[in-house]
Amino acid sequence: QVQLVESGGGLVQAGGSLRLSCAASGYTFSSYAMGWFRQAPGKEREFIAAINWSGLTTYYADSVKGRATISRDNAKNTLYLQMNSLKPEDTAVYYCAVSRSPTYSSGSYFGSWGQGTQVTVSS
Repeated sequence: QVQLVESGGGLVQAGGSLRLSCAASGYTFSSYAMGWFRQAPGKEREFIAAINWSGLTTYYADSVKGRATISRDNAKNTLYLQMNSLKPEDTAVYYCAVSRSPTYSSGSYFGSWGQGTQVTVSS
């Protein structure tokens, strides 16, 4: 079965950086688009970024554009999210998810999710 395991979260000061990883197994990783989402306490889950199967096309939410970079290593079945210039409002649980399509669109359905990794940004 599909398994997604996030790692790399932690406590960081405002202005710092983190690199999140998502190790995927149980399916053909290179065939599907992937995404990162986050959920802060009391808020709805928010789309952060997505990447097509090839890694050549990426998408970002306005809230992280210019500060985040999504990438993937299909040989290692791993998805990454590099976050720079972190702000206290970036504090949330970050999730990776796999789409049911090789390419991402705003209507893409993400069918499987990881357990999340906590990112806390102190001011």
